[in-house]
Amino acid sequence: PAVHDPRTYRLKAVLATALPVIPSKVNWAPSAQWPMWCNDKIGCCTQVSVASAIRTWTGAAQAPVMLTDPQVIDNYSAESGYVPGEPSTDEGGVELDVLNRWRIEGYERPGQTRDYLTAFGYVDPKNNPQVQRAIAFLGGLYIGLSLPNYACAVGDFDWIINPLADNSIAGGHAVFIHGYDADWLYLNTWGAPRRMSYAFFQKYCDEAYGLVSRQNWTGITGVSPDGEVLDGLVAEMQASVGA
Repeated sequence: PAVHDPRTYRLKAVLATALPVIPSKVNWAPSAQWPMWCNDKIGCCTQVSVASAIRTWTGAAQAPVMLTDPQVIDNYSAESGYVPGEPSTDEGGVELDVLNRWRIEGYERPGQTRDYLTAFGYVDPKNNPQVQRAIAFLGGLYIGLSLPNYACAVGDFDWIINPLADNSIAGGHAVFIHGYDADWLYLNTWGAPRRMSYAFFQKYCDEAYGLVSRQNWTGITGVSPDGEVLDGLVAEMQASVGA
């Protein structure tokens, strides 16, 4: 289940100030190839979403960095306590815990010892402009969904509202949204790209976070691919607790 903390930064006012004009469409990873990252065998979707974020940011800002399966599993084990080969320890992760550990202790990644998140803030999944601003300005959105059973089927299909299908909730699932247009949100899950309707997103998303990654999104230049400086944004986020 989603866990919320009143101390989490709120991004509504911050993003409205930082990016008042919302682009009509953005896709930071339009042609990326997405691994399964073992999510067909274990419940590591919270770490698959970390790997997806890193791949999206680095692919847009510098050169794509792809985590390996063992790195995703090691990150999942470090955060959740999962022990490979012991199914009873495969219990998924709490998104707030995953993000806080990413910020404080970091995760494994290729090419260097650790990957660190600079900051993160809560985004209202019911507020489409807020969602779009986070994707456009920060390079994506890290979300948690309570997925209905019909959305868990294997195959290439869109996530849309389907009142005739099995709408009982199968469980929680984390994904990273890397793009949007007027009709769809773009993400990857279970080794493939996918589209999600805004109606589906608003019905089934129960937590959403905008992430600031100085390491992957702004790099040594200190600005994003679109030229935004993130220092001021982080300072505003730190002042927005409980807003």
